[in-house]
Amino acid sequence: MKYLIVNGDDFGASPGITRGILEAHQRGILTSTSLMVDTPASGAAARLGRDLPRLSVGLHVDLTDRGGGPFVDWADPECCRAELHRQFARFQELMGRPPSHLDAHHNAHRDPRLLPAFLELARQHRLPLRGYSPVRYFAEFYGQWDGVTHLEQVSVESLVRMLETEVGEGWTELSCHPGYADPDWASGYSREREAELRTLCDPRVRAALAERQIQLISFHDFPHLAPRERGEGEGCLRT
Repeated sequence: MKYLIVNGDDFGASPGITRGILEAHQRGILTSTSLMVDTPASGAAARLGRDLPRLSVGLHVDLTDRGGGPFVDWADPECCRAELHRQFARFQELMGRPPSHLDAHHNAHRDPRLLPAFLELARQHRLPLRGYSPVRYFAEFYGQWDGVTHLEQVSVESLVRMLETEVGEGWTELSCHPGYADPDWASGYSREREAELRTLCDPRVRAALAERQIQLISFHDFPHLAPRERGEGEGCLRT
């Protein structure tokens, strides 16, 4: 079987981004999202996410300031570990439950200085960590490269091609960034978010999924499906 998780990053970054992610879930193919826990909009996003049982909500760890630089010393393992655990605890406070998965803003967890702490937390709570679990991570559905906008990359036609060529047997996570332009979140990625949202909600995309027998799932579903697909009883996470 081909299973696809469509995950919207930056949940709670701003009201406009939150609204776009929820719309992509309710009207489109988005099945999952990752919550930022330290913004003024985090609490409202968490409250809305709790009311949508089919939307899996993970932790989008943010270790950068709004200028894009680190606000903790990435070379200090204990400092990074403490910040990671603080954000994990904050997620549980906001959502009333653990996250369904782990990832990081700008994929900072891939940095060799940070990865051990992320792997440790993922193992401790038996959670999929983006790029380090049986779920293949696919990030090409993105509308800006080298600072230049490429809306054709997040068009319906482009996404359908990606579904055809990139989603194979097993589990795939397609990351996305839908949302509405919002003065509360200064970003050079605004037109692109709205284009992503239109594509994710386009009925042609859902039709393409059906034609290719790709089943939409969320990270809530993954722990139950993985052992069955692999013929195992336990131990479905490779973190």
